[in-house]
Amino acid sequence: MQTQQEGREEKRFDEKLIKRSKRGFFHVAFGRSTVIILLLLLQIVVMFTAFVYLGQYLMLFFGGVVAFTAIMLIRVLNTEKNPTIKLSWCIVIALLPAFGALLYLYVNTDLGHRIEQKRIDQMIRESEKYVPDQSALLKRLEGENPALCRLAQYTRNHGGFPIYEHSSVQYFPLGEDKFAEMLRQLEGAKRFIFLEYFIVEEGFMWDSVLEILARKAKEGVEVRVMYDGTCAINLLPYGYPKELEKLGIRCKMFSPLHPFVSTHYNNRDHRKILVIDGHTAFTGGVNLADEYINRKVRFGHWKDTAVMIKGEAVRSFTLMFLQMWNATEKECVYEPYLNVPVPLPISAPGYVIPYGDNPMDDDKVGEMVYLDIMNRATRYVYIMTPYLILDNEMITGLCFAAKRGVDVRIILPHIPDKKYAFVLAQSHYRELIRAGVKIFEYTPGFVHAKVFVSDDARAVVGTINLDYRSLYLHFECAAYMEGVPAVADVLRDFHATQEKCKQVTMQDVNRRKLTSRLAGAILKVIAPLM
Repeated sequence: MQTQQEGREEKRFDEKLIKRSKRGFFHVAFGRSTVIILLLLLQIVVMFTAFVYLGQYLMLFFGGVVAFTAIMLIRVLNTEKNPTIKLSWCIVIALLPAFGALLYLYVNTDLGHRIEQKRIDQMIRESEKYVPDQSALLKRLEGENPALCRLAQYTRNHGGFPIYEHSSVQYFPLGEDKFAEMLRQLEGAKRFIFLEYFIVEEGFMWDSVLEILARKAKEGVEVRVMYDGTCAINLLPYGYPKELEKLGIRCKMFSPLHPFVSTHYNNRDHRKILVIDGHTAFTGGVNLADEYINRKVRFGHWKDTAVMIKGEAVRSFTLMFLQMWNATEKECVYEPYLNVPVPLPISAPGYVIPYGDNPMDDDKVGEMVYLDIMNRATRYVYIMTPYLILDNEMITGLCFAAKRGVDVRIILPHIPDKKYAFVLAQSHYRELIRAGVKIFEYTPGFVHAKVFVSDDARAVVGTINLDYRSLYLHFECAAYMEGVPAVADVLRDFHATQEKCKQVTMQDVNRRKLTSRLAGAILKVIAPLM
């Protein structure tokens, strides 16, 4: 396989499908960072003006500031946000009234994205009719496995994600493994290929995929590609979709960034979905960039995971893609892609629930599934995650599981991609270790996997990190598995990965530098807003 890939690489460097070009920096220059800087400057200007020019009115001025701050605090406290998030906003607004309040209004108004978000929500509601009736299956599950039945009812009723039988799962412990199988499956596409990824970056991995996509498009296969608009910051040219259209590939950016009005850090499409002909789907942490397959070294060895699903469960991934794609379409077509014959795997025991998380509703499906796993665990819960920026619910769930005797282990990176995220993760170490949670850091490099496995029975592989962005702000997806043979593969991979880790002890926590502790304590206050 390596020889074939090298051949592909040489071919693409000799004759490019798409010429490299400069990034569209202008289109993102006036995004959220600029607004934050402007609001901070405004805070300084307002306070300076008050002192210099409003001498005799200072008491009146500051009285107005106090009243305005009180009104904003009352407003924040009466929203339906997570209490930790509300507390963070209250602190920012109280300390920096002008800056904090205006930033709060700016972020929550979400200029430029409101219409698009409403359209996505509308697509999700309108496509609920395509969710299959499962009353008979749920009735059988009620007798066989009541706990799983309750989870299936939750994901279906509060997310539109049903439970499936007759679906096989193949687990990939590395991005390289997923990439090799992904190329093989793409070569077999006959009818349609749907790709939805958070990151697409020009390089060997994407070039290899693009070569197949362009060839399949010429053969008459319908090819659609959607990637998140943040790629236009420094990964892809702003006009890249038009370049793909020239190759016969339909392409969209999710929430393209626009000057000044773009609150582009919020509500991003963090999902990774590949659907082929309605019978094969991929998801997991692996994006379409070279570091995910260790062709480019950024933070040591890149540890990532993915799954390939075949069978009836693929229908949910197809629907998830179409819901997002159709948000900007005048005519929405579903039937030709959902009502396709799906060959049943010869041997596919167990159950699979593909699910997503929509930041626009009140149901945090991603977090609830994780909490359900922790609450049902009787022997162990093993977790791999790149980030550990926890809300109160997750801290409570992890600590409670450990305190009642469940073996809770978390594998995190030893070489972080974001220093502030690593400092925040370390700020949770003391509380977790004291409760009995075992924490390990992957010494060869960076862990980007998002994996839960518990009691030899159930596992989740997907895109959902243990941080506020994944749990509250991003569009996410994952595959929940119970009684599926691949659960054993996830467990084996966890043990193999743990062997390359260093366990963090309370002595390590006590030896942390004072600057790191202070930074963690300060960042923890505003962590929900980052």
